[in-house]
Amino acid sequence: MDLNRAIIVGRVTNDPEKRALPSGQSVASFSVATNRVWYDSERNKKEESQFHNIIAFGKLADVVSQYLQKGATVLIEGRIQYRSWDGKDGQKHYRTEILAETLQLGPRPGGAGAPQSKSPSPSAKKEPQEKEIPTVSADEDIDIEEEIPF
Repeated sequence: MDLNRAIIVGRVTNDPEKRALPSGQSVASFSVATNRVWYDSERNKKEESQFHNIIAFGKLADVVSQYLQKGATVLIEGRIQYRSWDGKDGQKHYRTEILAETLQLGPRPGGAGAPQSKSPSPSAKKEPQEKEIPTVSADEDIDIEEEIPF
């Protein structure tokens, strides 16, 4: 049995860039940072960040471009893909990507529909809000080698 599955939870590092393939289908690309914290043998705190290139297609790309922005927390589930191409300068280029199949949006400050305010008013009472965080799935496969314009 073979399995190619990646699940990451992190913060979006740049606003998603949305394009259209020659077929008219939407494609969005962005990156997500994940952090790891540990302590070495001398009890010194260490931190490491990894950056992941994410590609979303179709309806998922539309959702990504509409709801994600730099700094947002997101859970991405998809498959890992390695690509290579020859650049205009004759150099071979390599890229590792996660092709998103599902995503789950993280919590939004102040809840859904709340105005984005940097500091809450002192008189505002915080009441717990229950809300469902939507999960979005990709609905079709794309031939990456032929349809990605970048």
